[in-house]
Amino acid sequence: MNEALTLLSFGDIGWGDEIAHGVLITVALAVATLPFGLTLGFFLALAKKSHEPSLRLAANIYTTLFRGLPELLTLFLVYYGLQIAILKALKFIGVNTYIEVNSFAAGMVALALVFSSYSSEAFLSAFRGIPQGQYEGGYSLGLSPGKTMRLVILPQLIRLALPALGNLWLVLLKETALVSVIGLTDIMLSSYRAARITKEPFLFFGLACLIYLALALISSMGLNRIETWSKRGETER
Repeated sequence: MNEALTLLSFGDIGWGDEIAHGVLITVALAVATLPFGLTLGFFLALAKKSHEPSLRLAANIYTTLFRGLPELLTLFLVYYGLQIAILKALKFIGVNTYIEVNSFAAGMVALALVFSSYSSEAFLSAFRGIPQGQYEGGYSLGLSPGKTMRLVILPQLIRLALPALGNLWLVLLKETALVSVIGLTDIMLSSYRAARITKEPFLFFGLACLIYLALALISSMGLNRIETWSKRGETER
């Protein structure tokens, strides 16, 4: 027991600092990915319900592609493919230099692409749950389509899509573990390094399990509070 506490302690003799840094990277990556994934997913949902066939086709191809590819493969394509594309572009304009893509940025882009493809379906289902009369009511009050969307439709859309988006957030939180394969020091990579050096895999991987469960529990509590807040008008009625 004392040996385990020593290994988990902070400072030069323990791995607490590295694990804490990994937790920070994991949470930061998930939080940084979320707004991009939500925004892109929202516009994809708008494209899918558009009357323009080309927009619907492009959005459907996008979601089919990133929902069909394994998340790890998407991460590799972004991390290595983006790096190759930048190097070729620089070589084309006569600049011979080596640029390495930041692993945090690559992980954020890859996870946002995957997250947006799934969140677009959540938003699309929510759009279908809003009666056409809500749009017509906004127009009859003299609101422009943009204001109708922002003031009338969007609040209802968020409330309807929130349960599905909450589940996607929990999935995103777990999928951040994939970035360890491209060298980003998250919870998994910190735990792996500690387990490999100390020869205590059960201790550190068990700790990683507890950390992910704690993050999921905290997220679930926060999502429940947000969902209750979003339904405050229904409770009052």
